[in-house]
Amino acid sequence: MAAPDERAQAGGRERKPVLLRLDPAVHEALTRWAADDLRSLNAHIEMLLRQALAKAGRNPRDAGPLPKRGRPAKE
Repeated sequence: MAAPDERAQAGGRERKPVLLRLDPAVHEALTRWAADDLRSLNAHIEMLLRQALAKAGRNPRDAGPLPKRGRPAKE
């Protein structure tokens, strides 16, 4: 079960965990790129996948927005 703040960031929907195996050099390059853009590696990979889906004309109609960057708001 997702944490309440994680569910809220996904537009009320639970996020899906995915195991991803990467070549260490690819992982390092993605990590550096994410750091340059002030994103987590996970957020950066999701952004890249969404861009690839859009470019291929395969955006899912019911996909929620990308979670907001930064710390969650205090309740």
